[in-house]
Amino acid sequence: MNYQDIIAFHGHSCPGLAMGYRMALAGLAALAAMRSEDEEIVAIVENNACGVDALQSLSGCTFGKGNLIFRDYGKQVYTLYNRNRRKGIRVAFNYRNLPENIRADRDRFTDWILSAPDDRIVEIREVEMKEPEPARIFKSVPCDLCGENVMETRTREVNGQTVCIPCSAT
Repeated sequence: MNYQDIIAFHGHSCPGLAMGYRMALAGLAALAAMRSEDEEIVAIVENNACGVDALQSLSGCTFGKGNLIFRDYGKQVYTLYNRNRRKGIRVAFNYRNLPENIRADRDRFTDWILSAPDDRIVEIREVEMKEPEPARIFKSVPCDLCGENVMETRTREVNGQTVCIPCSAT
């Protein structure tokens, strides 16, 4: 999969998408891993920005398969875990090596990210971590107020009724 494929999935090219593309490629190479068909690779992302679309496309880690975990830390950091090798790595975008004033021009910034050597833009280190739990499927039940099905583990009891989170707030 090349960068043009990633743009087609995401909808546009931007520095964040380019960062995610380069970080995902470098991380998968460091793990000696291919795209995850099921849950062989688990990705823990620390932002919900454009680059995560590149990571999903390249790694095969998605919310739907349960092997994409979001932690809202606001960092351009991905932790990838290879279940087959029992190995984890942390990939961080390195802002320290950016040429001066390049961030002001989105196109130049994107081009620089796509062409810079890995060792200038990403920092990769092995991490010791507990293996992430496999995805679990939970029973769905109807909300007693709106009638929509909701994952049983996401219900609340309100006045003796089983309700979804949005209905529990009303």
